[in-house]
Amino acid sequence: MAAYAQMSKEELNQEKEALMQAYKDWQGKGLTLNMARGKPSEEQLDLSIGLMNSIVDEMEIVREEKNIDLRNYGGLEGITGARKLLATMLEVEPEDVLIYGNSSLNMMFDTISRAWNKGIMGNTPWGKLDKVKWLCPAPGYDRHFAICEYFGIEMIPVPMHEDGPDMDMVEELVAKDDAIKGIWCVPKFSNPQGIVYSDEVVRRFANLKPAAKDFRIFWDNAYCVHYLYDEVKILNIIEETRKAGNEDIVFEFCSTSKVSFAGAGISGMAASEANRKDALATMTVMTIGHDKVNQLRHAIFFDRGKKVAEHMKKHADLLRPRFEIVLKSLEKNLGGKEVGTWGNPKGGYFITFEAMEGCATRIVQLAKECGVVMTGAGAPFPYHKDPKDSVIRIAPSYPSREELKEAAEIFTICVRLASVEKLLEE
Repeated sequence: MAAYAQMSKEELNQEKEALMQAYKDWQGKGLTLNMARGKPSEEQLDLSIGLMNSIVDEMEIVREEKNIDLRNYGGLEGITGARKLLATMLEVEPEDVLIYGNSSLNMMFDTISRAWNKGIMGNTPWGKLDKVKWLCPAPGYDRHFAICEYFGIEMIPVPMHEDGPDMDMVEELVAKDDAIKGIWCVPKFSNPQGIVYSDEVVRRFANLKPAAKDFRIFWDNAYCVHYLYDEVKILNIIEETRKAGNEDIVFEFCSTSKVSFAGAGISGMAASEANRKDALATMTVMTIGHDKVNQLRHAIFFDRGKKVAEHMKKHADLLRPRFEIVLKSLEKNLGGKEVGTWGNPKGGYFITFEAMEGCATRIVQLAKECGVVMTGAGAPFPYHKDPKDSVIRIAPSYPSREELKEAAEIFTICVRLASVEKLLEE
């Protein structure tokens, strides 16, 4: 079929009538399908069920650390095996890593809270400043932006290119404005576009010269081992900042939330020695130690990191067909109609669809009224303001394959219907 923009008004009306009938047919089925968030499927969670029984000898709880019974208080930095596990994932040294609780999002929130209340490495607490600003590559992760909103931090959108954020803009802004205290980064398989930062972009981040001494890159390496096909490498930000003599500029975060159990994993932060000491000074007051028994379960199950690659191939085998179902449906039902574009990510958890300008809100509304829940239009942008109202995040991981086929079919009908409506209005 020809591109919609090339159709006559009569042809568009005929197409709208046919689409409305198909839409009502699906609506009548009363489906409840969810492509809103990147939740692991039940099948994925089952891959880690062995965690529950990974501690087969109760004496391991005592023996893991020389001077610590893991059932007791202490061990604030995290047990050695857990630090080795996350160090393997991040390709850093175990001593570079601090282990936190089950959530990297919680860890990022706490890190900003610490800066807000106490300040970073002796600098003025952000909460005492007249203005705090943050750079937000967009489209980006909505929960990052929600943290900024919670603290009243002014968000400055930064365009994303095929190789990462617009670094000319980033370098210019951080160099001239000491109110800019940080930037969000998802460097490998970015949320939601699946972009992988190029070597040049990573090096430019490592060599940033911000006006603010307490400026920090929040390097959220959430998908560092989440490949759909072959392994994809990026430069190591910790190594690059050390080469540049700039090692205090970055906090690198990761977790096992989509590796083991989404609600019961472990998380960690890799950072310079000075940054780790600064974080520990607050952590000492906040807690007497995180869940070391859970850390041990993970250390044993993943053999201190040696079994991560093998485990993630199993995840990929479950995720890859789901992504391909959505991509095939988009190509089959939307190809050639010029009503949107979409990415073909090599890892991560999302597919980004870019609709005709002004159509995203309508598409998401139509999908919801037909039983398909999507992430809200505008969510991947600061303040939920998509300047073109065009970006939609698709999360294929949670539904079953059969459910996903139905959800993808409904989504494409909604895209076509909203596009026809838009063209008829014009």
